[in-house]
Amino acid sequence: MSEDKYKEDSEVEHPEKDKQKGRRKKVTQGQMIQEALGLNPTDIEEVEKKLFMVRFLDFFSEDTLEFIFKRRIMEQNISRITTYMDALQIEREEEKLLKQSFESKNILNVIENVKTKAEEFAVSKGIKTNVNKRLRRLTLIITLPLFALLTILTFLPFDLSFVVFPILCVVCILPQLIRGRVVKNWAQVKDQNKGQIYEEHRDDIMVIKSFAGELLNNIRSRLIELEVPLQLIKFTLFSRDYENLNLINSRNVRGFMQYFYTFEYPPGMAEIPIPDKLQKYQQPIIQGRRAEKPEKNFIVLTEMKGNDGIITSFVPTLKDLVAEKINAMLNESEFNKTSDKLETIIPNYSDEMAIYCVCGEKAKVENIQICNWKKQFKFYLFETEECKCGEVIYALSLMDESTNIPDELKDIFSS
Repeated sequence: MSEDKYKEDSEVEHPEKDKQKGRRKKVTQGQMIQEALGLNPTDIEEVEKKLFMVRFLDFFSEDTLEFIFKRRIMEQNISRITTYMDALQIEREEEKLLKQSFESKNILNVIENVKTKAEEFAVSKGIKTNVNKRLRRLTLIITLPLFALLTILTFLPFDLSFVVFPILCVVCILPQLIRGRVVKNWAQVKDQNKGQIYEEHRDDIMVIKSFAGELLNNIRSRLIELEVPLQLIKFTLFSRDYENLNLINSRNVRGFMQYFYTFEYPPGMAEIPIPDKLQKYQQPIIQGRRAEKPEKNFIVLTEMKGNDGIITSFVPTLKDLVAEKINAMLNESEFNKTSDKLETIIPNYSDEMAIYCVCGEKAKVENIQICNWKKQFKFYLFETEECKCGEVIYALSLMDESTNIPDELKDIFSS
């Protein structure tokens, strides 16, 4: 595995600091396993890719309505799965059987069928677009007339500052209130209809879950073959429908249970010892990223308003589904730590407008970098302290709302 600045797995801090760039040197945890166990660089990458497929299939099965009317996101995930399956080394018997199962079960067609039927169900309930588009439309409908009124008042020949200030407050606060209400209502809609979606598509969903289970067993067998200590591998899923896993923790994330697992050793098999180099890391160190959230843990401050490096408002949007692009962008960027504090950059940072951890706790930003992608595009990177739940969040933002986003990066910084 190459020594990139950022990789899809989480990172651990080196004791030294890179004084030139003003940031801590980091080594990916995948690199640590590879180096400590003497593995081929592609071995851990294969595990990570298969874990991604499991998490996507599991999340899609458990929360199908979250994926309706999201054509681009679905295409990105299907493309990744297709690429990973095409790259399987079929000279290994287990990989050959996995690929045969994938094709015989027609997994991609099953996913498309469930998604199409779920969209038809949503339309019957009056839902014709995804929640992010509804949020943008509602925000524009409400804020554009207020901005127009504010513009008119500004050019009137008499002082109306006592009216302008309340309008500014409304313009800043109202989008956040709207977002909160819409997101809450959407969560209720999904919860109320989850059972019906499952009942109507039980057979297809069970096909998807059965293949996810095969993937998990394939990963476990491969890790044992490579003599990787299974207790080092931790990942998250949204169901308890799979065998050969140890449940180590669970938590409720915005109405959905999230389960933390490690792989279970086969009966009678002793645990593979953890190398001395990894002993100081007590918790499992490959943390699988979920398909729905920023894991490893990317959030983009979309619909950003602000100028000259000062952010006045934003909508935090989870971007783990384009994590590969984000990692590639970061690997091609230069980093400089800013001396400005969070309260200077985001003066309105509060409970109503903040970066939150995946567990729901308000994140505490400890490091802010100005990144320069290919010396042509600058943006912020906010890194949070490790939360009590063990997660670290990375948030990205434009520095000026008028910034021209390169075409290659529009998927990252768009809503």
